[in-house]
Amino acid sequence: MALMLVKFDMKKRVKLAQTIWFLYWFAVMAGVLVFSMGLFFKIELRKRSELMDNNESHLLPNVLILMGLIACGVNAFGGKVCYDSLDPSKFIKWKPMLKPFLMFCVGFNGLLFVTALLCFVMRIPLQFTLAMGLKNGMKFYKDTDTPGRCYMKRTLDLMQMEFRCCGNDHYRDWFEIQWVSNRYLDFSAKEVKDRIGSNVDGQYLMDGVPFSCCNPSSPRPCIQGQMTNNTAHYSYDHYTEELNVWKRGCREAMVSYYGGLMNTIGALVLLVTMLEIAVTIGLQYINSSLSSLVNPEDPESESEGWILEKTVGETFTDIMANMKAMSKGGKVEEEAEAGVATVS
Repeated sequence: MALMLVKFDMKKRVKLAQTIWFLYWFAVMAGVLVFSMGLFFKIELRKRSELMDNNESHLLPNVLILMGLIACGVNAFGGKVCYDSLDPSKFIKWKPMLKPFLMFCVGFNGLLFVTALLCFVMRIPLQFTLAMGLKNGMKFYKDTDTPGRCYMKRTLDLMQMEFRCCGNDHYRDWFEIQWVSNRYLDFSAKEVKDRIGSNVDGQYLMDGVPFSCCNPSSPRPCIQGQMTNNTAHYSYDHYTEELNVWKRGCREAMVSYYGGLMNTIGALVLLVTMLEIAVTIGLQYINSSLSSLVNPEDPESESEGWILEKTVGETFTDIMANMKAMSKGGKVEEEAEAGVATVS
């Protein structure tokens, strides 16, 4: 017995074809939306690609761009088929390729669903990518005169101001690295000698942060140096003072931003997937209802439409049987070729 059998007359078939035609062109615009979201996401990632540890983060936007382009082509073709289904003389030329097209649509819908899931799960590897990328970027902050790294200071300063964050996980991350270039240090000064001499790696470490960590909303002038020295500032206790630098780490801030983008894109791709499933089912009803006309020579005769010609179990059994038959056929051909080779 056919799955979800529906009886059609001429009027119902025309109405169905017109509805699915409209939905297909709406799906074309949805494909453009998926493509645009992928392009936008790729641009956003490229803005801070120096702070990403690898290129795997660009996998998702590339997949979205590809799926958007395929969706546009598939849906435009489906819309044309629906339009021609109103005229039996035009529809007959599409009939031989409809079954392969519908099978392709089912596979495409599955890939679209996987793409939506990727949008939600890619947040996890993004955290590790940003953690390593920010850590390495902070090390190169001071290298303003080194080719290939001279842009890192500007990139990090703009990022900290834009995302209102400081350091990788915390503002204290800046205490653990030398972020002031040696060219700006007076090596004859006792303080500089003492700081460098007290460090195993010979780095100039200090309890300070770059200016971009300062919170402009704070009523007190920004304290960005000697942050743990209470005697260096009037009426100041770093244990109790509400510091006027950003508390949130930049990894958390950027994961929150990009994660929010991916969640939004994932939800929209899920909606597009549901639309694609709907138009695929609609096209299958059009195809099956036109193939089962009571009188094929009379377009106005009644017919039946279905999603599957048999039940789900029977359809699955048929697919498995066909796969086994194809496998056996391949083995027979291999044995025949082996026999010919032996004779010769």
